[in-house]
Amino acid sequence: MLFFDENSYLSHVEYDKEIEKLEIEKAYYQKEIVKDRKIIESFENEENLERFARETYMMKRKNEDIFIIEYDTISN
Repeated sequence: MLFFDENSYLSHVEYDKEIEKLEIEKAYYQKEIVKDRKIIESFENEENLERFARETYMMKRKNEDIFIIEYDTISN
């Protein structure tokens, strides 16, 4: 005799797949957290913080000019 209810085998298989997917996501985010912590620790050095601000947000010092060179990747 076989019963299909909310605790059926098919439901458990789906739950197991969802758990596996979530564990993979958890591992990914844990690696990202470690990577981000290293970046944050590097910002304790003021030179690294300034470099990050300059490269990411195009910040500059007073009386300084910045030239951004973009390369055209489309060939004619």
